[in-house]
Order: sequence, then structure tokens, then C-alpha cells
Amino acid sequence: MDYRKKKKLTYFTIGLIFLFSGIEYAVILPTIWKYLQTLGAAPYFLGLGLSAFSLSGLLSGPLFGHLSDKTRTTKKIILFANCFEIIGNFMYFMGYSKWLLLASRLVAGVGTGAGSSIFGFLSRSTAPEDRSSVFAAAMACRQAGLLIGPAFNLFLRLCDFHIGPFVVNKYTAPGLFMCLMWILLQLAVMFMYWDLPPLEREGSGESVKCGGGREDVEGERRRRPSLPVEQDEDFQEEEDEGKPLMTSNELQGSYGAVVTPDPPRSHVSGTVSNGVLSRRSESPEPKEPAGPFTRCSISREFLREEVIVLLAAQFITLFNQTALETMVTPLTQKYFNFGELENSVMYCVCGVEVIAGFLFVHWLSRRAVERVVLAIGLAICNVSSVWCLIFLANPIGDFPYQLTEFIIGVFLQVLGLPFVAVAQVSLFSKVTSEKTQGFSQGVRRSVGGLATILGPLWAGGLTANMYIMLGVIMALLLLLTIMMVFSYDRLVQPSTVTHAEEDSDEHE
Repeated sequence: MDYRKKKKLTYFTIGLIFLFSGIEYAVILPTIWKYLQTLGAAPYFLGLGLSAFSLSGLLSGPLFGHLSDKTRTTKKIILFANCFEIIGNFMYFMGYSKWLLLASRLVAGVGTGAGSSIFGFLSRSTAPEDRSSVFAAAMACRQAGLLIGPAFNLFLRLCDFHIGPFVVNKYTAPGLFMCLMWILLQLAVMFMYWDLPPLEREGSGESVKCGGGREDVEGERRRRPSLPVEQDEDFQEEEDEGKPLMTSNELQGSYGAVVTPDPPRSHVSGTVSNGVLSRRSESPEPKEPAGPFTRCSISREFLREEVIVLLAAQFITLFNQTALETMVTPLTQKYFNFGELENSVMYCVCGVEVIAGFLFVHWLSRRAVERVVLAIGLAICNVSSVWCLIFLANPIGDFPYQLTEFIIGVFLQVLGLPFVAVAQVSLFSKVTSEKTQGFSQGVRRSVGGLATILGPLWAGGLTANMYIMLGVIMALLLLLTIMMVFSYDRLVQPSTVTHAEEDSDEHE
């Protein structure tokens, strides 16, 4: 199978992963509240159940990302992570008690940690100018799952039978359904996913593979003309470290000196004895690329103004989103008497809007820089928070007016999400080291996981005091907007990418 076909199938499988994660969210969220009620759970268990899923993803994301950086593979990580999704959803289907239900979401959440490896893989295999579009497409797949999920609920709510000792009804059926879906995805990953080599970069007149594996180095060695042993070792060393290669003319054009692309950091001596290139005695032996914990200064990587702003954007937008999502189901039940069907239809309509938003951002990202897209999204989110505080904290008027106020508030909230989500993910991948994208994306997703833990807990405890809940949401968005305004000039891709390993070498 040729490379292009492998790439298409791999990207298709990644789309399926995000699609299934969206479907899982959409089929479980509308029913989990009443499911917990049938098990005698207190109202705060809704927040615990939603937060447990995010907690395990928060812990597993950086770990899986670090493993993908170290091994340069993602397939085995995805297969391993999906096992937790299968087990967790089967536990949800069993549903003997509220504690088993809580544990099921905790186990299933571990599987979401593979997302950091996937985003790291996409960052390494796409060009910077195409990254926003690729990320928008991946996120649109998840939103498509959110759109399709409620449609599955339309027939899952009709289930009423037994499988041995297990009861299959409208509350347990989503767990069994998602268990089967993740099993099918395991087969898709096994046969349709490949660990593709990183994208070729242009450097010093020729293309090099950033972070290429041992197989790539050996293949390149076979394609090159035969070199002296010492020169061949230098080629091996620089390929492993992902640095620009020296051309044949630079190696053989002058017998008295060797010119490298990076003279201040060159470790090759300029002396030759009997036609053999010699290395300085103090030059260190070649090392295997180290992980972010040993070679990368975390403080230099993450404690930078632009990185902090983007992590704050990740936290605040997800905190607000999950808080409002937690509030929506009790709110619609209280004021509009919505059941599972009505909530499913509502999430379906929101899914259509979000997908349209991601498609628009996909188009806009080719015509505007990410910080402009981020500013547009934050402006919409601020308008939405003001509207919700005024009209949803204490709805007034009769049923049609209350429903109209609710629809406008939800529409504005959903509208701003694609702009902020795509812009901050794409910018984050550009301002952090490409060598450690898996770990960096894991940190970013962990920050988002923390937000999705605190958001439902915050909203679940304040459903009776909407002014405080919505007021904090508005204050957080205002804070993020101020941070973005003061850091606007720094929210761009650096003109030269400095890898974490190179930074560490300069200080050694």
C-alpha cells in the first residue's frame, strides 16, 4: 500500500476516534441525570459523574503524550487507551449502583488520554500553515458525533429487554452501545492506522525528517552514496537529533575545514588526518533523544506569556462550557419540562450549529491568523455570557418568551466555541516545541480536563443560585479577554522554532 493511501486511512481513523468520542458524550449526557436518579443518587452525583470522566483523562493525557514523544508511535497507545473505553462503558451498562456508575466514568475517561498523542502526531505530520484547518477538521468530527449521538438515542430509548442478568433499558443501553462501538474502533485502528513518519521540513536546501525513527535513518543511509565511516556516523547522529543535514559538497568540498549549518553549536572539528575526519576529544558521545522530563526545561517551555494565555483560554472556555452544559438539563426540566427526547433534539440542533461553525473556521483560518480568530470567538463568548446573566439567571415572561431567551443564549454560547477552540489549539502547537508535542498537548488537555472537572462541580452546586454561577463565568471571560489584549502581539508563530532539546543543550 502506498504512502498516500496509508495517510488517508490513518486520518480517516483519527476522524472516527473523535467521532466516537462525540457520540459517547451525546448518548450518555441526556440520560445520565435520570439514570442516577433511578439509583437513588443525590443531585451532586451528576457533577461527580461528569467530573470523574475528565479527572482520569487529565491524569492519563500527559502520560500518553510523553510515551508518544519518546517512542514516536501512537497506534499501540490508541489500542491500549480504547480498552479502558470498552471496559468503562460495559461497567456503565451494568449499572448496579451509583458507585459503579461513577467508577465506570472514571475508567472510561482514561481512554481520552490518547487524544494528546493524536494531537502530537497531527502537529508533527502537518505544515504550520495547514494546522488550523486540520485541527478544525478533527474537532468537527467530534461535533459530528455530538450531532449523530442524539439520533442514536431515539432508538436506544426504546430498548426494554434482558441479556442474561443484565437489564437493557433506555438508561443502560447507551453503555452497551458505546462498548460495541469502541470494539469496532479497535478493529479499525488495527487495520487502518499507521504510524506515519513525521512531515519533511526544508532546511539548508534539502528536506529532513523531524524526529524520524531508526527505520527512516537506515533507509536514508541506503539511498546515500557510500561515505567514510566517521562521516556516516555524523550523518546518523544528526538525523537522530532532527538537525539540518550537511550536504555532500560541504562534507567533501574542502579538505582543510568542515562547515556546518550551525557554527556556534558545531561539535565537529576542522582537522583531518590522512583523509579521516576526526572529532574533538571533548565532544560528547551521541545520545538518544531524551524525553521532556530530562532534556526540556518545563519552566522555559510553559512559563511564557503566550503559552499561559493559551492555557488560560483552554481552561476558561471549557470551564464555562461544561458548567453551562451541566446547568442546561436541570434548567430545561424546571422551566420547560423537557425529557430525554427534547434534550436529545436540543443537543442535535446544537451539533448542527457547531459543525457549521467549525466549517466556517476551517475556511476562515486560511484567510486570517489565529489570534484574529481567537479575538472573534472571545467577543462572541462575552456577548453570550452577558445575555445569559441577564435573561437566564431568572427567566421572566411566559413560556414563549422564556424559551426564546433560552434559545438565543444557547445559540450565542455554542457559536463562539469553534473560534476559540481551533485558534488556541493551533497557536499552542506553534508556540511550543515540536519535539515534545505529545507531552505539550497532554499538558494542554490536562488543563482542559481540570476545567471540565471543576465546571460541572461548580454548576452542580449552584443550580439554585444562577446569578453567582453565571457571574463567575462572565468574570472569567472578561479576565481572559484582558489577557489576550495585553499579549496580542505575542500570539503568533515564532519566526524561528527553537526546540526544547536545543535550548537545553545551550545551557549545558
